[in-house]
Amino acid sequence: MTTPAPLLVVGDALLDHDLFGRVERLAPDAPVPVVSDVRRATRPGGAALAAWLAAADGRDVTLVTALGDDPSSAELRAALGDRVRLLALPLDGTLSTKTRVLAEGRPLLRLDDGEGRAEEGTAEARRAVAAAGAVLVADYGRGCADVLRAALAEAAAGVPVVWDPHPRGRPPVSGVRLATPSATEAHIFAARSGGGPVGDPDDELRLAAQDAHQLVGDWRAASVAVTMSGRGALLSHGGTPLMVPSPVTAQGDACGAGDRFAATAAGLLADGQLTEAAVRGAVHAATRYVAEGGVRTLDAGRAPEPAPPAAVGAPTDEALRTAARVRAAGGTVVAAGGCFDLLHAGHVALLQAARRTGDCLVVCVNSDASVRRRKGDGRPLVPLADRVRVLRALECVDAVAVFDEDTPELLLARLRPHIWAKGGDYARTDLPEASLVASWDGQVVLFPYLDGRSTSGIAERAAHAPGGTEGVRR
Repeated sequence: MTTPAPLLVVGDALLDHDLFGRVERLAPDAPVPVVSDVRRATRPGGAALAAWLAAADGRDVTLVTALGDDPSSAELRAALGDRVRLLALPLDGTLSTKTRVLAEGRPLLRLDDGEGRAEEGTAEARRAVAAAGAVLVADYGRGCADVLRAALAEAAAGVPVVWDPHPRGRPPVSGVRLATPSATEAHIFAARSGGGPVGDPDDELRLAAQDAHQLVGDWRAASVAVTMSGRGALLSHGGTPLMVPSPVTAQGDACGAGDRFAATAAGLLADGQLTEAAVRGAVHAATRYVAEGGVRTLDAGRAPEPAPPAAVGAPTDEALRTAARVRAAGGTVVAAGGCFDLLHAGHVALLQAARRTGDCLVVCVNSDASVRRRKGDGRPLVPLADRVRVLRALECVDAVAVFDEDTPELLLARLRPHIWAKGGDYARTDLPEASLVASWDGQVVLFPYLDGRSTSGIAERAAHAPGGTEGVRR
């Protein structure tokens, strides 16, 4: 695997605080909730969070932001540590902070303090922009992008620049490779230059398409990706838009998901990916970020663990996390396995039946090398990435894991499913994994098998059909 390309992040850093507690009563002197058993968490926010997340992907990250001599600036410097290279611009005022009060994971109140703004650019910062191979502008409307605007405009003419705009800030410079407003932000910017009024919420997709089309022209941007919360992102180059849907519906704290999206997209563009691939990877990364707990998984006291590439490889780690979450919540984890080469009705019937027996279904699929050892040199007919994608598209499948061995025992030992589902054709066979599943009180369950459905049979019929041998991979 190649080393991720370096990334320069320019923008307004914030310091974020979360106060977590529980609410069991109202105050006696006013109808307001009483938050008790409070614990506090502090982390980088704004552009500093985007830089932190980019560093979590294993990138060499430089952050250009405004910091002062106030206590909040000092606390942010300490939180960043040596995880990113910091180029500080002078700050007029005190660093902006954001404090959320949450009960049972739900925000009750937010307190904002500090209105400091970037005072001026520096020669060192301008040199960093000029030398960057890719730039992410995380504009939170506090002046950092403004004081370096000329340098950013020059950079956009030569390297990928991703601009995450804010209604309090100015529009992106001309020529950015990708702008990433939310649906609300896109409509605010479009309305400023004559966009239509907000319509029915059911028209969100149509409105986003209209706004993105307009902003591509207004901003002279190569592309605009409008992020649409849990739905995914809509990418426009000025013509017919491309909808990039979220792979799953992720429930959780979405704070920072926009930064995760922008940081991933900028990083993938820095790596040489096309814009469509970068947006697809960013949607998957933002979805995973929310599903795994969002900012609550960040610990300012330790370095973040590198995230797996969002658009490459099989999501085995995601499957393990899915199983762990369901098990922790008291649910039943079901797993099923196989090559799933040329997915057919028999496969689908088995997976649908298996999913109905529990609270999540993890499909364990053989790698290409494993299939080849089991089935011969002509298999698989369909490569791993495509098999995983088709399986994940099934409504009954919650996650997919990949194993490279001939049998799935090692993977099962990590998943520890409550139920291991097999087709009824195994009824007279001693399953090698049965004793393993029983070791943690799991149960092997057989499901009726649909006769006459098999990958080998389909491939053989295709090979003997008129012209069929041309359509079968040798």
